Amino acid sequence: MWPYVAGFIGGLLAAGMAAAGESYWRRRRRTKWIPQELQRFFRVKDSSRLQVLQKSFPRHMAPDAKRGLDQWLAEQGLAARLVGVPITESFINTTGLSALMAPQGESWYQVSSVEYESFDVGGDAPMECPKHALWLLDGGDAKLALFWTYGTHRVGCNWVERLRIEAGFVMDSPGSGLADQVLARLEEAVHSGHAYRGQVLSLGGEDDYRGNASGVTVHRLRPVARQEIILPEPTLALLERNVVRFAEQRPRLRKFGMSTRKGLLFYGPPGTGKTHSIHYLINVLQGHTTLLITAEQIGSITEYMTLARLLEPCLVVIEDVDLIARRRDESGVGEQCLLNRLLNEMDGLRPDSAITFVLTTNRPDALEAALAARPGRIDQAIEFPLPDAAGREQLIKLYASGASIAPEVVASAVRQTEAVSASFIKELMRRAVQFHLECRPDAESAIILQNDVDQAIEEMLWSGGPLNRALLGAGEGREQP
Repeated sequence: MWPYVAGFIGGLLAAGMAAAGESYWRRRRRTKWIPQELQRFFRVKDSSRLQVLQKSFPRHMAPDAKRGLDQWLAEQGLAARLVGVPITESFINTTGLSALMAPQGESWYQVSSVEYESFDVGGDAPMECPKHALWLLDGGDAKLALFWTYGTHRVGCNWVERLRIEAGFVMDSPGSGLADQVLARLEEAVHSGHAYRGQVLSLGGEDDYRGNASGVTVHRLRPVARQEIILPEPTLALLERNVVRFAEQRPRLRKFGMSTRKGLLFYGPPGTGKTHSIHYLINVLQGHTTLLITAEQIGSITEYMTLARLLEPCLVVIEDVDLIARRRDESGVGEQCLLNRLLNEMDGLRPDSAITFVLTTNRPDALEAALAARPGRIDQAIEFPLPDAAGREQLIKLYASGASIAPEVVASAVRQTEAVSASFIKELMRRAVQFHLECRPDAESAIILQNDVDQAIEEMLWSGGPLNRALLGAGEGREQP
């Protein structure tokens, strides 16, 4: 009996496998494969008759490339079909049009939906760009396939992600003219830098919890008005003459053969307004792009300077430059290499470049002489001192913000805050309001009283010890009354 059962089961399995195989081949025949689509589109049997031209751009310039492509397509009025290419791995991706047409590609690349990713370009809405997509553009005798893809490639010691756009056409066909036109338009669009011009940017792959693609971070800084800059009048005048008015006079300086690049060093104790003043400059320098570079990103200075030249006029800010520009007898080999890259980029700027470097440090005495003492790199050093009595009075009134404070309380606070930083006074006002609200939880308004200020000063200057005073910018050498 068992032989009959086994034979019966074997027959069922064979029939099932035959049916499954037939179903598989029916599905495969119905599947639209990209190689076959390209062959039908160009009316060729393989890629041997295709010629492919390509352009490669930094990945973060995809929004400008996409804008340029959209404009070109609208102008040409070509019959266009857009399909997705299911490339699942962009790392060291070398897939091109020729590979898409190769027979072995049928196992991997079938026509699919187009995937998009969002690029933050400032404003309210991100820019949507395809990940891996193929345009089939039909102008009658002029046929063009445009392949948009990304890949990570080794450049020197770094891995760099690039946007690669390939234009394919049949040799000696009118499609070659379309290829030249579209690639030229894409290059022009990228060089315009429209998407990022006038913004505050940083390079890098920071986490973006809004779901945008990494590569460029667009910072949305709170605008700082001139009345919020509390500095000695000579310092403020020096700042505005060497940055704001210098930028305004660039065209006339260039006309008379003067250099239009600029290098400034902001120095002073922590919390004295260096970063705050930079935010003011960003706000007032209309039409300028700002690049914010941390010391840890100096290794990417070449990429930053390429972007700065593209987006001129540009303000390049490097905060805490002493972290990589310490005296050579105090720094390691790695720091010296980073410093040399920075110096080479500063020296390599054209005299007529519309680029302003602003470097900041809390330790000017520790800076390498090649940066701080060589003419032509730093044109002006600007000291940001601790606020004097008049400055402290202005800061107290500014940072009291929506709370009221009597003149006699202001005068007392000024006397008790000698040799403190602006950031200390900002925290003092917040702490005083907090003490006030703790005693009056139902208050609809805040009036900072003398007791509120006294409690805040006690906590900030004495309760936390010397370390707390140093962290808050209260200076050294204080004795508790």
